[in-house]
Amino acid sequence: MNWTVGWCRDPADVPSEFVPARVPGAVQLDWAAAQGWPDYTVGDNFQAYGWMEDVHWLYRAPLDFPALTASQRLFFSCLGIDYRFEVRLDGQVIHTQEGMFAPSEVDLTPLAAPGAVLEVLVFPAPKSRPFPNDRAQADQSCKPAVSYGWDWHPRLIPLGIWDEAKLEIRPAVHLQSAETLYVLAEDYSAAELTVSVCVSQPGRGSLHWRLLDPSGTVLCSASADTFSSVNTLTGHLGTPKLWWPNGQGDPTLYTSVVELWNEAGEIAETREQKLGFRRIRLVMAPGAWEKPVPFPATRSEPPITLEINGRQIFGKGSNWVNPEIFPGLITEETYRPLLTLAKEAHFNLLRVWGGGIVNKESFFDLCDTLGLLVWQEFPLACNDYEGTPAYLATLDRESRAILTRLRRHACLALWCGGNELFNSWSRMTDQSPALRLLNRNCYDLDPQTPFLMTAPVMGMAHGNYLFRYADGREVFQVMPQASATAYTEFGCPGPSPAEYLKTFIPADQLFPPRPGTAWETHHAFNAWVGDTWLQLQMLESYFGPAPDLETLVANGEWLQCEGYKCLFEEARRQKPACAMALNWCYNEPWPSAAGNSLISWPRAPKPAYAAVAAACRPTLASARLPRFSWTDGELFCPELWLLHDGPDSLPAGCVEATLRIGGQETFLLAWNHPPLEPNTNLAGPIIRVRLPRVEAEEFTLHLRVPGAPERESVYRLQYRFKVSVKAIGAAQLNVSPTGPG
Repeated sequence: MNWTVGWCRDPADVPSEFVPARVPGAVQLDWAAAQGWPDYTVGDNFQAYGWMEDVHWLYRAPLDFPALTASQRLFFSCLGIDYRFEVRLDGQVIHTQEGMFAPSEVDLTPLAAPGAVLEVLVFPAPKSRPFPNDRAQADQSCKPAVSYGWDWHPRLIPLGIWDEAKLEIRPAVHLQSAETLYVLAEDYSAAELTVSVCVSQPGRGSLHWRLLDPSGTVLCSASADTFSSVNTLTGHLGTPKLWWPNGQGDPTLYTSVVELWNEAGEIAETREQKLGFRRIRLVMAPGAWEKPVPFPATRSEPPITLEINGRQIFGKGSNWVNPEIFPGLITEETYRPLLTLAKEAHFNLLRVWGGGIVNKESFFDLCDTLGLLVWQEFPLACNDYEGTPAYLATLDRESRAILTRLRRHACLALWCGGNELFNSWSRMTDQSPALRLLNRNCYDLDPQTPFLMTAPVMGMAHGNYLFRYADGREVFQVMPQASATAYTEFGCPGPSPAEYLKTFIPADQLFPPRPGTAWETHHAFNAWVGDTWLQLQMLESYFGPAPDLETLVANGEWLQCEGYKCLFEEARRQKPACAMALNWCYNEPWPSAAGNSLISWPRAPKPAYAAVAAACRPTLASARLPRFSWTDGELFCPELWLLHDGPDSLPAGCVEATLRIGGQETFLLAWNHPPLEPNTNLAGPIIRVRLPRVEAEEFTLHLRVPGAPERESVYRLQYRFKVSVKAIGAAQLNVSPTGPG
């Protein structure tokens, strides 16, 4: 379709100017391109887009289609329009809708003629109040709240046709939907399949279904000689190969094929669906039923341990956010490199945060294939979504569309009402009508998939998001004292790479970083609390003022890498009482000058990504470190561990620890560990070593695993030399291991 778009103040007006429109896309991008505006990701250019959220936008496209036969119908179908809109044909309103996630489909046959003008009028961004301009304006809509501004996202509210839109000529008798669901036997020995097929009208002909294994072999099939509007076919599959998440086995996918045959015995239409056989539950961790104590006891902490096909696994991953400010730009090729990197980081779980969009179909298709579990939240975040009738009606329609679209995916691990709703700033409870509605819809439409009201709930933890806390403690001291059932958000900030910063911060603002410049626009200062996310004062307290941008960035990356390794490895040490470690956050929607993300927009891994990938390996030698910064002569006391999340037993082996400082490498000890059961950890010895007095700025602890170099770990720490080497003499190492081994 050949779309144009223009804007006007009143919905009854006609725009004075139309410009070419890209569909899928966003009205802001179309207008900016036509006017020759500069890149919105650079400097503070995005601020020029502010007025666009408050006007009406009118899309137009002439209908161009061949003459229809008596047995054909013409449809306008769209997978997503953002946000409230009406569809017109030659000025006549033929469809109205609110919400960006429920698809729309309009039968144009009785009205359309070649050359008629199809219009889509998009209303201004929904706002429950005129001011202040913050996320609370989204509290009566299903519009992603992040668009209204966050500590890592500018206020820039997309509008327009953001997903696939097209004209379709269909037979009068055509497939409206075809979905294959199943129930696994308790012992996983068989699957009973149900194929639900909706046809536009009853007809003569036949329906044919078959299930293919990964090699294309037909395993079972069924057919119906005639069909009604709603049809059900069934099948039985013995000994299905199970779908497993990354690191636990193969994500085996079958193919379900439904064909509609016409009276002449010809295939009129085909629908295919990938199918992964698995059972996902949230269960209580060992000892969880003993909390709280003593009797009489009230509610225990809710289950959050993932059980996949009867096997309890540790959830390792991150929080996924919109990969673009404008979701109309997102394609499968946007998702693919990001999700491939997630798999390569040994992640098995991504939490799709409730402040952002529900992703397009290709996101879930890729997660199915890669073995990445998806924690899917509905579009509620950090607001009190009061249950007004209008809001609940929209939420009901949107949530049902989301549920019916996604429930077939093997990757779908759990549903969640939204982000941070049970707290002082949101003030929702499990009695809030919106959450009761979502709970009901999830049970009605997808009863086998777990549901959480919000995250976090009692026992789980969000935060902290800093390397060093306000009281001076580092993550190295705080994390070992924490005791969450799941760390579903935590972070460690750092600056973006120097060469990357130069692409969106003007040269005259680049160094030194300071508030009131593009550094602040891109979230380095005053984004959340104080100078987050750059933490310039903290960096200078460790390293002193940086002489140049490259040194500043290198120092920040150092802290971020070691901080993230500590956070992930410590969370893993706390299993089975702790079940998950998901950092905030994985990716970005636009270039940030500093923050907690592992991937710079659009898809460039930061050094922290490699550090986290190392910390999430299935098996690794690990060290619990007392702190980051050390002085000559201090007693360094790392505690050794072996972390193992794999599905197989681990044989006995050896971990060798060495210290390298000032060009010297010293052997500390060898820990001969016993065999490990699957998915278990082992605590090892505590090393006690007096740091030598040498001139150096850093030292490393290296844990080697003879015969298994993929399990080795290196920790890089700061060393502050204070005493003259000449006065002390040659460096001496005093090693004293304690504990097992």
